[in-house]
Amino acid sequence: MQAGARGLGVAAVLGAAMLWGSTGTLQALLPAARDPLVVGALRLLVGALTLLAIAALHGPSRRALAGLRAPWLLAAGGAMAAYNLLFFRAVLDVGVGIGTALTIGSAPVWVLLWELARHRRLPRGLRLLGQAICIAGATILAMAGQALDASAPGIAAALLSGAAYAGYSLLTSRFGGDAPPAAIAAATFGTAALLTLPVLALRPLGWALAPGAWPWLLMLGMVSTGLSYALYTYGLRLVAAGTAVTLALAEPLTAWILATVIVGEPVTAPKLAGALLLIAGLLLVTAIPARRRA
Repeated sequence: MQAGARGLGVAAVLGAAMLWGSTGTLQALLPAARDPLVVGALRLLVGALTLLAIAALHGPSRRALAGLRAPWLLAAGGAMAAYNLLFFRAVLDVGVGIGTALTIGSAPVWVLLWELARHRRLPRGLRLLGQAICIAGATILAMAGQALDASAPGIAAALLSGAAYAGYSLLTSRFGGDAPPAAIAAATFGTAALLTLPVLALRPLGWALAPGAWPWLLMLGMVSTGLSYALYTYGLRLVAAGTAVTLALAEPLTAWILATVIVGEPVTAPKLAGALLLIAGLLLVTAIPARRRA
């Protein structure tokens, strides 16, 4: 793969991770009575509509939508739906810090286990070290100052959420070259939104109907979900899935910077150490490409 194309892929995934990092700040601006599961379903719905609008405006993407394979579409859409609902379920049980750390920290491990089982080999030594440093930095950054009162169901939900996110990345990386990125993202998120619609019928929606909630829900769906996954899907065409899920660990770094600058969260030594570790790991992973498949 040419260095220029890989650089574009890295930039797209990092851009997606930076947009994901705004999720926590936007959720904090929603009404206090918000239901996390409804937030997850609504962000999928708004994100899907955004991506469908993008695909509709792009001729090749619009034409490609009808030709996507149903089994792949159901698998990728189901993985994205599971990732969102399991993540927000985990957050209900164990809190944002632990839930985020376990979900995004476990995703590169799930991809590594899959590639080890399938190809019988590990990444290069320095690349593997970079992934380990990224996971350690992201975990410290997300969990610093959090109470460790996690429940077993919450931990299981977070780990399964990470597995679903890894599955989505692997599926999109392997089969996503069959159509333009906008078509792939629109179709998978449309499927995920349909699968999570029952949540909107079963959970309370009153808080979401408040006038002050909709601007932030739209931002959450259109920017932090729709635009971010358009970038992530594009990036998965140009970098390996293992690289993408590791680079996506830039999300807690962005969230920490926004919380510090906008919310006024104090800068503590553990969080600063986690941020520096994460940056060092990202630089290593970015510098060392993944091995080509035979």
